[in-house]
Amino acid sequence: MTARSTRRTTAAHNRLAAVGAIAVAGALLLTGCGDQTKKNDSGSASTAPLASKLPKAIRSAGVVKVGSDIAYAPVEFKDSSGKVVGLDPDLAAAMGKQLGVTFQFENGTFDGLLTGLRSNRYDIAMSAMTDNKNRQNGVDPDTGKKVGEGVDFVDYLTAGVSIYTRKGDTGSIATWSDLCGKKLAVERGTVSEDLAKSETKKCTGGKKITIEAFDDDQQAQTRLRSKGADAASSDFPVAAYAVKTSGGGKDFQIVGDQVEAAPYGIAVAKSDTQLRDALQAAVDAVIKSGEYEKILEKWGAQDGAVKSAAVNGGK
Repeated sequence: MTARSTRRTTAAHNRLAAVGAIAVAGALLLTGCGDQTKKNDSGSASTAPLASKLPKAIRSAGVVKVGSDIAYAPVEFKDSSGKVVGLDPDLAAAMGKQLGVTFQFENGTFDGLLTGLRSNRYDIAMSAMTDNKNRQNGVDPDTGKKVGEGVDFVDYLTAGVSIYTRKGDTGSIATWSDLCGKKLAVERGTVSEDLAKSETKKCTGGKKITIEAFDDDQQAQTRLRSKGADAASSDFPVAAYAVKTSGGGKDFQIVGDQVEAAPYGIAVAKSDTQLRDALQAAVDAVIKSGEYEKILEKWGAQDGAVKSAAVNGGK
């Protein structure tokens, strides 16, 4: 409306405009209050106790992009409705309340997660990933050669590696050395695969371990269940969950003891020290609050609890 036409507006019109303005202002106020309530309920950066520790870009976005192999129950997997659930998502949600952000899980194959982190596809990788020196330094465990920039880890759980077989069909397998001459199903890029490669070098009499590596642990389980392998190996919490749930507990059994106990870590780019330190503070806060213990108990992982979040505690 021009200035000239405004001057010609009648008093009645002015009163009508004023009423309209008040109504619009009231609507905006209500909308603002609604948004604020929603943000506060989700633990927004404005109310979260550790929000100031995050890098500004992540704090502004309100989201941490998480690379994860979402087929590794009970650590992370999809339930019957397709929702991402598990120990890692629950812990991430608790950390999000401390930091005022949402942890958004994005599915990827395990052996590609660190590559995705390096290419900035993800802000972090959180996927039952063992913290070890090779990953910290970006070294290929097979060749010993550097293959990329390493990562830092924020450690939040301790877990070993287990072997499991079909129930009642152990094939006399009780230790890793018993796998010589056998077929072993594993997930590609995991510590289980690394251990199998190391162990097969020790085999004698021409009996090597035939290692069948798959994109995810579910495929390895299917291979064992169908008798395409003699045994499978994964982290103890995952093996224990498979034994408990697959076929109503009738498919598998764990053989021998878990080995190579080591920390799970949240992987962060070496250059992202502020994010790393914010995550460490968040894990420590969740531990202190008591919520950490409840999450581990929910998923049967309480034996792996840590007292505080270390940085690069793996060997």
